[in-house]
Amino acid sequence: QVQLQESGPGLLKPSQTLSLTCTVSGGSISNYYSWSWIRQPPGKELEWMGAIRSSGSTYYSASLKSRTSISRDTSKNQFTLQLSSVTPEDTAVYYCAGGRGYGANRRDVYDYWGQGTQVTVSS
Repeated sequence: QVQLQESGPGLLKPSQTLSLTCTVSGGSISNYYSWSWIRQPPGKELEWMGAIRSSGSTYYSASLKSRTSISRDTSKNQFTLQLSSVTPEDTAVYYCAGGRGYGANRRDVYDYWGQGTQVTVSS
């Protein structure tokens, strides 16, 4: 059974860089699937942010591409999100997810989800 767990700071100040790590167990991130970061701001829909495929290729949402970077550490079976220059509009629950698909703002595209971590941006 594949399980995902997000970790990272819950509170940031504007202009800081958000860094979140997703630790995957029960399956290797370099063998199969795509691994995504998805967020949900309060009162809004899910927003796919970007993904890293098992090959190592990365894909990003056009709206966030200039501020987003996704990388991985295959030795730790982890992948990491970095979002620079955060503002209060980046306040959201951040999820990591894995599955055969990526790029969509729908839960059913992804086979596995982390529990989510609240990130608040406030001065």
